[in-house]
Amino acid sequence: MTSNAIFEMTVPVLPTDIDEQNHVNNTVYLRWIQDVATAHWKSLAGVEAQAAIGWIVLRHEIDYRSPAGLDDEILLRTWVGQASRLKFERFTEIHRKACPERSRKIDMQLLAQARALWVPIDVRTGKPTRVSAELRARFST
Repeated sequence: MTSNAIFEMTVPVLPTDIDEQNHVNNTVYLRWIQDVATAHWKSLAGVEAQAAIGWIVLRHEIDYRSPAGLDDEILLRTWVGQASRLKFERFTEIHRKACPERSRKIDMQLLAQARALWVPIDVRTGKPTRVSAELRARFST
């Protein structure tokens, strides 16, 4: 993967993801946002950076467009927008890749989109830490 690219991963909808309204619970969308952000970080950050830098969320904004259901196949897409030494803006889109009700047909319907502000922390102290320009350049657009 090249720097500044959109990172993608696919996840299934599991029975435990379904709530009383018979669709994916909103907390699952938040977990997926966390999971794809973590996978993106691990795909581009070196071992040394991963050992030294952790991440906390300062803010999440999620717009829900359409529900996901049991056995849907979900495509998670994420990328970093602006990145300063102490804040990274991250965008995520959640799409339905395939739906069993449509004979697993790929429809790519946008289910939700999110914007989050992440703060890098020193894993030893738990305090915010600065990220080098070189590392920021690997992620930000």
